[in-house]
Amino acid sequence: MFKHALIMAAGRGSRMSPLTDVVPKALVPFNGNPLIHHGLTLIRGQIPNIYATVGYKGSLLSSYLIEYGISGIFNTNLRGNAWWIFNTMLSLLDEPLLVLTCDNIVRLEMVEIFRSYCKQGSPPCMVVPVKPVPGIDGDFIEEYESVVLSLSRNNRSTRYCSGIQIINPQRINKLMEPVDCFSELWQNLIAEKMLYVSEYSPTNWSSFDTLQQLSQSIEWI
Repeated sequence: MFKHALIMAAGRGSRMSPLTDVVPKALVPFNGNPLIHHGLTLIRGQIPNIYATVGYKGSLLSSYLIEYGISGIFNTNLRGNAWWIFNTMLSLLDEPLLVLTCDNIVRLEMVEIFRSYCKQGSPPCMVVPVKPVPGIDGDFIEEYESVVLSLSRNNRSTRYCSGIQIINPQRINKLMEPVDCFSELWQNLIAEKMLYVSEYSPTNWSSFDTLQQLSQSIEWI
């Protein structure tokens, strides 16, 4: 099973203003707790080492994460969302790392994700797909035999990226020069036929970009 997980929580969440004028997106209240709390509780008890990225109003989020007791915090303020893969101690990690975003509200079967990752040959990166959800934007996945051929907002398919993925940072560092954002990283991996898609897909998933989406109840939590 996985030994390491990281929650990306450096974003400002400008579309959630005025709440995010005061706190970072990860600390916006949701269901009685900060938004990031769902991901943390999903991981805790299943994965021993939990990390997070912080950026906008990072000191506020870091205080919460330190009190929660996570293993490490990486300040990526004014950096791209993939910068940490190449420029932190995680670049040396030669094993699968579960990556979530702080606005993912999801139920995950960790054993099924891990089995799918191993079945694909433990690639440098494997994205976990979801069915398109009305009102939530995502990159549609075109694939052949589990190898991703393209990611696009325009070429519709039955699955798109959820923001959940498994990466091996050391293998990625050996494959390419450092990049700042995941869009560049994915395109490089697609060119090398090294970006895979999981056979497992969570049945319950949502993500939030606006206050309206946040206010909608999710009965399955």
